[in-house]
Amino acid sequence: MKKTSFYLVTFVLSSLLFAAGAPAEQSLGKYDKRIGLVMSDADKAEFLSEMRQMLASIQGIMTGIGSEDRELIFKSAKYSGNRMARATPDSVRKMLPQSFKEIGGPTHMMFEELAIRSETDDMDMLAEFTGKLMKQCLACHAMFKVE
Repeated sequence: MKKTSFYLVTFVLSSLLFAAGAPAEQSLGKYDKRIGLVMSDADKAEFLSEMRQMLASIQGIMTGIGSEDRELIFKSAKYSGNRMARATPDSVRKMLPQSFKEIGGPTHMMFEELAIRSETDDMDMLAEFTGKLMKQCLACHAMFKVE
């Protein structure tokens, strides 16, 4: 795999980690213009658990690309694909705005596509596609926050 592709995806992953969990976000108050997703404590715990799992899937994919482990890429991508989307509780699904679903649905489908591509694409192509998938993650985190 080309080192530049790997470093690029690693940089984007690091950016996602920062955007997803920066403690300073808590104090932004009125300056944070993202759409607040208001939910019960139980739904919030479930929702945030799914977000962390998607991040863990990205980490597994990147590790798989770095070590050229196609099975790890496949398993990691599959975990955050349609299986996860179908397992989302109705109580969470009902409160999500359409604009969230327009990002979330295609993102889960991209995980599915990555799982399929993991069987034949070269590692550079997988890294490039993972970068595109992560743009979806970043777009969502830039638009929404959980309250």
